[in-house]
Amino acid sequence: MKIILKKDVHGLGYKDDVLTVKDGYGRNYLLPQGYAVLATDKALKVLAEELKQRAHKLAKIKADAEAAAKKYEGVSLVITAKVSEGKNIYGSVGAAQIAEALGAKGIETNQKMVVLKAVKELGSYTAVIQLHKEVAVEVPFEVIAENAPVEAPKAEAPAKEEKPAEEPATEEEVAE
Repeated sequence: MKIILKKDVHGLGYKDDVLTVKDGYGRNYLLPQGYAVLATDKALKVLAEELKQRAHKLAKIKADAEAAAKKYEGVSLVITAKVSEGKNIYGSVGAAQIAEALGAKGIETNQKMVVLKAVKELGSYTAVIQLHKEVAVEVPFEVIAENAPVEAPKAEAPAKEEKPAEEPATEEEVAE
């Protein structure tokens, strides 16, 4: 079944794309939800005329998206999460947390533009911000433990424990 998308459908295509989909998917989901219309000869001619008239508008939209992409250059995020005993975090880090962290840096981002599989472990990852169908930006981010600053002094604590362990040995030698 040939269809014309009327809205962006994640994983399928963008508005005004002409696609071939399985009959059941088109008839039972896309058409009733208003996401698509049948690609008849008349509908294709109307689409071609609309695209012709909107060509300069689309170029401007793409240029705006490219300008917005420059705001993301050099941005790297650090996201804190509650952690179990291992590297696993409670819940997951998703698009909402990435959009929130970008907002905190002064870059307003709709979480629907963030393409990311749910992150469930500590580490470094990359999120893709889809600003336009032809413009995407990669934003690196790191997921750290919520109590990471507290763990750093604990790492120093064993070094301090070693020194007191040596000091009592010297006291024993002095006592003898």
